[in-house]
Amino acid sequence: MNPLEPLRALDAAGQVALLFVGLFGLLVVVGIGVALRSLKPVPDEAARERRLALQRDLRALWIGAIVFWLAWMSGPIGATVAFAAFSFLALREFITLVHTRRGDHRSLILAFFVVLPLQYVIVGLRRFDLFSVFIPVYAFLAIPVASARAGDPGRFLERNAKIQWGIMVCVFGLSHAPALLLLEFKGYEERGAFLVFFLVMVVAAAQVAQEIASRSLRRRPVARQIDRSFSLRGFGVGVVAAAGVGAGLFWITPVDPLRAAVMAAVAGASGTLGELVMRALKKDAGVRWWGNRPSVTGAVGLLDRVAPLCFAAPVFFHSVRWYFV
Repeated sequence: MNPLEPLRALDAAGQVALLFVGLFGLLVVVGIGVALRSLKPVPDEAARERRLALQRDLRALWIGAIVFWLAWMSGPIGATVAFAAFSFLALREFITLVHTRRGDHRSLILAFFVVLPLQYVIVGLRRFDLFSVFIPVYAFLAIPVASARAGDPGRFLERNAKIQWGIMVCVFGLSHAPALLLLEFKGYEERGAFLVFFLVMVVAAAQVAQEIASRSLRRRPVARQIDRSFSLRGFGVGVVAAAGVGAGLFWITPVDPLRAAVMAAVAGASGTLGELVMRALKKDAGVRWWGNRPSVTGAVGLLDRVAPLCFAAPVFFHSVRWYFV
């Protein structure tokens, strides 16, 4: 008997509910392990910092898992609203660290209170063709027009490019996550949560494997001034790790193991390269993390947590929709 047959016999709601049971169960097990480890004395200050960082990361994972569960439970409207709030907070973190002037106020109001909500309304209506071009075409043309009407020509191109880039990453990129929740295929209805889970797992696998490989193997950083831990060897290991995890999770996707591995490799590569880009932006801004202080999750800035997904989600969404399914 195929061990996956009992799972496939469940309806969509049962399968997704089982996914969350497994997710929260894994977090409980990890939490117990972290709690037991915290009972041991730390040898030095560096070890204490690593322990605190691990606890903050676990807290952030719990918050993210709960929000993910609430978004699924509340249906398309709840998922859209939850991710819209994430986009708002991420865009706020981004804008606070870039150079803006009084003449940018109209553009910022347009970005936060017109472009962002409209993008998520389009997602919620499942108008995926319009959602794919609304920001790259219409919003990108409207932002400089709003800035020009303010009559301030100082550093005009630089200021508008930064606002457009923030919208592209924090709104356009992240909005593809709830779009995955709402994406349906024949025989795969109401299972979009699995695609989001698949995306998060393969991107995380690529990130972790790349970091471990870059620190363990003899590395030659390709962008030393941006990130000393990023190397081509580590990047390759991360992509392979993402492909392996994707092939192992093929049963929660509508595709076979080979296509699942290719999709995972594409998503993992996109997320890792996106993280490199965001680190370059942080170097330029002169900060260690977005927000420049711990966030409400107890971790670093929200944008630091979702930056890889902001790059991987649109690539994954369109590859799934147009090429692999």
